Amino acid sequence: MKSCRLHDSRAWKFAGRVCSSLLSLMWCHWAMLRKRGSLILCGAFLFVAWNALLLLFLWGRPPIGRLGGGGGAEPGGGEEWGMGKGKAGGSNLAGEVIRLAEEVESELETQKKLLKQIQSHRSLWEQQKESEKRGSEQLEQELRKEEQKRVQPPQGPKSPQKPNGAEHQHQQQQQQQPDPHKPLHPDATLPPEHKPNAEVENNELPGKSEGDPTKSDPQPVIPILVIACDRVTVRRSLDKLIQYRPSADLHPIIVSQDCGHADTARVIGSYGSQVKHISQPDLSDIPVRPEHRKFQGYYKIARHYHWALNQVFNTLGHSTVVIVEDDLEVASDFFEYFRALHPFLRSDPTLWCVSAWNDNGRDGLVDPGRADLLYRTDFFPGLGWMLTKELWDELEPKWPKAFWDDWMRQPEQRRDRSCVRPEISRTITFGRKGVSLGQFFDQYLRYIKLNTEFVPFTTRDLSYLDRKHYDESFVKEVYSAPLVKLEELHGGSSLKGTGPFRVQYSSRDSFKGLARNLGVMDDLKSGVPRAGYRGVVSFMSRGRRIYLAPPEGWTRYDTSWS
Repeated sequence: MKSCRLHDSRAWKFAGRVCSSLLSLMWCHWAMLRKRGSLILCGAFLFVAWNALLLLFLWGRPPIGRLGGGGGAEPGGGEEWGMGKGKAGGSNLAGEVIRLAEEVESELETQKKLLKQIQSHRSLWEQQKESEKRGSEQLEQELRKEEQKRVQPPQGPKSPQKPNGAEHQHQQQQQQQPDPHKPLHPDATLPPEHKPNAEVENNELPGKSEGDPTKSDPQPVIPILVIACDRVTVRRSLDKLIQYRPSADLHPIIVSQDCGHADTARVIGSYGSQVKHISQPDLSDIPVRPEHRKFQGYYKIARHYHWALNQVFNTLGHSTVVIVEDDLEVASDFFEYFRALHPFLRSDPTLWCVSAWNDNGRDGLVDPGRADLLYRTDFFPGLGWMLTKELWDELEPKWPKAFWDDWMRQPEQRRDRSCVRPEISRTITFGRKGVSLGQFFDQYLRYIKLNTEFVPFTTRDLSYLDRKHYDESFVKEVYSAPLVKLEELHGGSSLKGTGPFRVQYSSRDSFKGLARNLGVMDDLKSGVPRAGYRGVVSFMSRGRRIYLAPPEGWTRYDTSWS
């Protein structure tokens, strides 16, 4: 009896501790539910379920009564639990209950410790989450600062070719002195409304905004599209582009590769994030008629241009692009030249391209002291040229299957529009290897002079390129120049000064004969001579300015001359 009371007392103590542990666990569950953490909710649910199972197990066993008076199942009952085992069985049963209670208490204590550990880890996780949040906020602030820096106009590009000191002062004095033979600069007589952006500060260039070409866009993005195939010497072109570009953001370089040439791809890939490398996916041969099989390369080039320009304008979303090929090297003011002329191309409907190339830009045919001179030309030069998305939208539906450059020179495409070209080229070609098999390279292209003097075009008044005023000044200057014969130019005894002088042609054959004798290119495309404007070709010969011109009153080109 005493033993039963002792066991009963210990059972009640254990039951109290079990209840205390359960209450502690319930408090932990409640505390963690307040945190609303998905992981803690899951863990708490599992622990509560486990505890419920334990309690259900204990409650599902038959009741043990007070363990006295015969040890019956019910107080005062005559039926014994344990199938008639008597007091010894009752004593053993009490011990088993105590043992189970101790195990339950131990299990509950373990679970309580685990829950406390999870709760402590939760605080660490919250601290880590708070730290990550602060880091992301700092990153957003840095990105905003970086974006603000981009909005601010950059300083003008630095160039190793830009004169300084006494030399720069001397050049400024030369520029301020009037030059009686300086061609086509009528800007001094223009009213203010015809002088767009004469003084531009901090490279804030005017550009065409949507719906109004007169509004200014201070920082237009002008990507450079490099057309590449299988020349590993593309490195030379890319090195100069990266060296001279004033901003990677304003002038992203996109290299579009055809041919699938692995060595060239590795060279392009070696530049990493400095360039964007895209690959023309269709490398198959193009079905052509038998007599054009030898021109397969020209067909592939036209296909590549079509794909690459669609990528730049329609996939990447640019509004303007400058195209160079993988065998072109650029001058130090290449980017400055295109940035200055960008607003004119966007706003002047009589212009359809800007080119860095002078077809007659050989040393001896250009004025080395007038790197700042620019001209309008009816001939499409290519070899480093800028076009707009609007022009591509016009050309793309009818883009030719081959010989795209000669196609561009046809009157149906040109539509009486002009390009701008420089006196001294801002690109030279070093690639004799190509589909043309060096057609003009050895005779002409290898001798083209590359500009070496940085000209800050963005600070110059270029309004003299406006067609109306340009044409008036151009016609006046050309046809007021003394008319001389070829023999007089070669003899030179009776000619005084540096010109200009005019040499006149009257037919296709006379043009070609005079051009050959004077050293300029003699071929015509759709009747238009290379570098010609209104039929006139301007160049230097033995230090004199020469205009090879048709008779006065010229009105149109004769396509039969091609």
